[in-house]
Amino acid sequence: MLQYVVSLCFLALAWAQDCQVANIQVMQNFDRTRYAGTWYAVAKKDPEGLFLIDNIVAQFIVAEDGSMTATAKGRVIILNNWEMCADMIATFEETPEPAKLRMKYWGVAAYLQTGNDDHWVIDTDYDNYAIHYSCRQLDADGTCLDSYSFVFSRHVTGLRTEDQPIVTQKKNQLCLLGKYRRVVHNGFCDSSS
Repeated sequence: MLQYVVSLCFLALAWAQDCQVANIQVMQNFDRTRYAGTWYAVAKKDPEGLFLIDNIVAQFIVAEDGSMTATAKGRVIILNNWEMCADMIATFEETPEPAKLRMKYWGVAAYLQTGNDDHWVIDTDYDNYAIHYSCRQLDADGTCLDSYSFVFSRHVTGLRTEDQPIVTQKKNQLCLLGKYRRVVHNGFCDSSS
């Protein structure tokens, strides 16, 4: 019995350690030029507070000097019942690790987000899928108290069948398996623009 309890303790310790934000692995050799272009959010783990709900389309742009910006559009509900399409603009600061982006929001809907967010590219094949992660608040044990994450696809119809096991594995590594919800694309922002 004691051996069983000790094994459970080691398992719990290993799980907690794997969930520490400092241990999260990001995309190696990230190439922002290949990453540039249009991405459709197909799943997301929501943070606390007001955030884009659905119909989320992000466009990443790389300038000639290598700096990157992004625009995002998506449906939000503000003031309890006012449904609208929000446009957001973000700029990225350079960091020592290319896949660990530091993002600042600008534009009309900047009030939906405040300050800077770490916006990490966890994995991508550049042509079909990408997984982004952000931790807004660390707990004392190094795990995340308030995070959000997007699963993006280059295709508005969603992930390809062969990409789904890779994405599931990455969700598990982020300790967020089962915490995502599907993001629909029903043309709301197309018709309201």
